[in-house]
Amino acid sequence: MKLFNKKIFTLFLGFFSFFGFSVKAVCPVCVVAVGAGVGLCRWLGIDDVISGLWIGGMLVAVSLLTIFWFQKKNWKFKFYQPAIFLMYYFLTIWPLLSFNIMGHPLNKLWGMDKILLGLVTGTMLFFVSVFLDKYLRRKNNGKVYFYYQKIIIPVALLLIFSFIFYFLINC
Repeated sequence: MKLFNKKIFTLFLGFFSFFGFSVKAVCPVCVVAVGAGVGLCRWLGIDDVISGLWIGGMLVAVSLLTIFWFQKKNWKFKFYQPAIFLMYYFLTIWPLLSFNIMGHPLNKLWGMDKILLGLVTGTMLFFVSVFLDKYLRRKNNGKVYFYYQKIIIPVALLLIFSFIFYFLINC
């Protein structure tokens, strides 16, 4: 992986890891939906940017669920939230790098590894969807605007950006 990509990735992880976020659970159905999206992308041979997008979304969902589970069990230690994020991202990225799935010199878009680009974008989109859900609930006196809003918003954002990347890559 080029030094430039490493710097971007380090800044990205640092931003999300060291700024405290008030965490409310992302529902398990959403995690399953995002996980199914990752499996489907790889099975269908979809481009690595789109796979990375879903991997990033899944990592945020699983990280938030783990943090919520720790809070529910009252298992808190210093920096546990960033540690959980870093653990999941490390346990995902390290094997991808080790088996040369990520970091291949011919697998780039805009000078950045496709999986890393998708992972960063998917992570940001999932965080945006969590905040969008919270914002919509606040605007509606704590109630959802539509059933399964917490699930539909992140999956819809990931789908929309999957189509955007598909058309950018193939057109």
